Amino acid sequence: MAPSTSIAFLTAMVVTTPPPPPPTSSSPSTTPASSRTTLSKYSTSIPFLRRPPHLTGKYAGDVGFDPLNFASTPERLLYHREAEIKHARLAMLAAAGWPLSELYDSRITDWMNEAFVGWNLSPGLLDDGSDRVPSALNGGLDGVSPYFWGFCLGIAAAVDVRGINVSRFRDVDSYLPGDYGFDPLGLYPSDEDGRRRMELAEIKHGRLGMIAITGYALQEYATGSGVIDETPAFFRPLFQL
Repeated sequence: MAPSTSIAFLTAMVVTTPPPPPPTSSSPSTTPASSRTTLSKYSTSIPFLRRPPHLTGKYAGDVGFDPLNFASTPERLLYHREAEIKHARLAMLAAAGWPLSELYDSRITDWMNEAFVGWNLSPGLLDDGSDRVPSALNGGLDGVSPYFWGFCLGIAAAVDVRGINVSRFRDVDSYLPGDYGFDPLGLYPSDEDGRRRMELAEIKHGRLGMIAITGYALQEYATGSGVIDETPAFFRPLFQL
């Protein structure tokens, strides 16, 4: 419903009908939870920090934290939110893929060498005898096949092209950053509250993933051993601990 239509409708209701009785505790509210929330002028994350004017709670996970003033305009807020959701999704994949590669890379390499005679693949792990994967801090990135880098570049380019096509004619007020219309399993709820919960869960897990992948890299660099060796309780059966 357009804003002008809504105002006309509400005006007619006020003129032609008596005011409704105040809601009781037993009367459920039909207003979405996101609309019922009154934003404070201070950040939720740091109570003494003032909430920037453009952080209005429109996007899930908005706690009013922007000390460097990245979101100085609605357009910049949209740009940085789009970047955040992309990095968040990639970090969630990486947070799972990093330890999985340490667990199964050597096994997969051995299987492929047996299945495809003549390939003579070598494990992607470092050659120092540890289970660490190549990274900017661990080194070893020069040993990764250029075909793999080409594959990653192709996937990233395809996703970005899709995003550009979707957001080319985006409207700052209606466009949801990261929404490419991809939901083959139909997991995105149809109601507003459900969608808000799903969006909040995604951005929270994504932010945690970005912290986790940074922690992986720093931990392996500092200790010289893989994540699966430092935290075996998460990656090995209890009887092997």
